[in-house]
Amino acid sequence: MRQLRLSVGAGLLILLLALGSYGIAGLVGGMIATNSGSMRPADGIPVIVESNGVHTGLVLPKVAAGVDWRGVLPAGDLADPRYAAYDHVAIGWGDRKFYVETPTWADVRPMTVLWAALGSGQTVMHVEHIAPPQAGADSRVVLLRPEEYRRLAAFIRASFAPRGWHRTGYGMDDAFYAAVGHYDAIHTCNDWTGDALRAAGVRIGAWTPFAMTVLEWFPA
Repeated sequence: MRQLRLSVGAGLLILLLALGSYGIAGLVGGMIATNSGSMRPADGIPVIVESNGVHTGLVLPKVAAGVDWRGVLPAGDLADPRYAAYDHVAIGWGDRKFYVETPTWADVRPMTVLWAALGSGQTVMHVEHIAPPQAGADSRVVLLRPEEYRRLAAFIRASFAPRGWHRTGYGMDDAFYAAVGHYDAIHTCNDWTGDALRAAGVRIGAWTPFAMTVLEWFPA
């Protein structure tokens, strides 16, 4: 029995050390600048980086800089196609099981989080059709030059799997689409947001596994 208690104690200690190391590494990675010489224009295409405290995503105008999302994300994919009349889309990437089965944080289960952290090859894009949003405490406006917006759009489009599996979302205005990429504790939804902004040329951390490591780069 004593050996069992020692083994359990050692296991918990190792787990705590691993979690602590992961947290520290994530914070450090989030502070290392990439595109360090990039400056935001005084005027440009507004893109919003939004967060619910754990997950980040990007809010984009449907039509800008020669990019048109309406053909990629058609009205027929929504439970109520009328919502496609809105002129912005909010897009995020993540683990399929976690996204589809947890419409609210009250639905989150420890095992769902654990399996997602260990790794999943089944990933999805979550898309909401929305009205022009306002910046708030948990969102930041980033102005992009036309060529930067096109690079951002190209990165996001490349995250969608070839047209195949898709389904309606949590409500009447959103949908899920099969995505490419492997989700795990290293490659998180927030890391995807950081990668997308980095591809556009925006100054952002080298590794952004947490929501705070994304938002901290943009003034409130």
